[in-house]
Amino acid sequence: MKRALIVVDYTVDFVADEGRLTCGAPGQGLEERIVQLTGEFLQQEQYVVMAVDFHTSDDPYHPESRLFPEHNIAGSAGRQLYGQLEDVVQRCRDSAQLYEMAKTRYSAFAGTDLDLRLRARGIQELHLAGVCTDICVLHTAVDAYNLGYQLVVHADAVQSFDADGHRWALGHFRNVLGAQVVEGGTVIASSQS
Repeated sequence: MKRALIVVDYTVDFVADEGRLTCGAPGQGLEERIVQLTGEFLQQEQYVVMAVDFHTSDDPYHPESRLFPEHNIAGSAGRQLYGQLEDVVQRCRDSAQLYEMAKTRYSAFAGTDLDLRLRARGIQELHLAGVCTDICVLHTAVDAYNLGYQLVVHADAVQSFDADGHRWALGHFRNVLGAQVVEGGTVIASSQS
């Protein structure tokens, strides 16, 4: 079965101490695992998607402007991938296996061509990593589920600034979306367990 890794919003604004909407230390603790997963998928010639939030400053029409401080603003350092992930992606930018996409809503599928790109490659299974577990990762997972993809969520590669929301989302992935929840490549929970 063909599979793809989708890394959601692992950017300076969501992860770094100085980020505008940061997960802080919990998000920073994912760096090694996300870099490892990205490297494994690229080495195995699997598709890797960097789905990165894209906003413009002072946009009164965007629904998030009433909920969160400005973040991931076009052209800002906050939109850069965090830490070593930026270096890995920089080295692979010309690879057909890597797709860097901008998203303007929580879900990487909302208003984008992601589903078309995945289907063109015959991808049936999506592996999810990134932040925030209970916001953008969750909404991406829900849309993927509704589109018929099989889901694998890497519990050691997702995090949120809301610990309760993080735990709730991990259960939701398993119990409502039928996802496998894995850690270190080992299934720790699935809808069958």
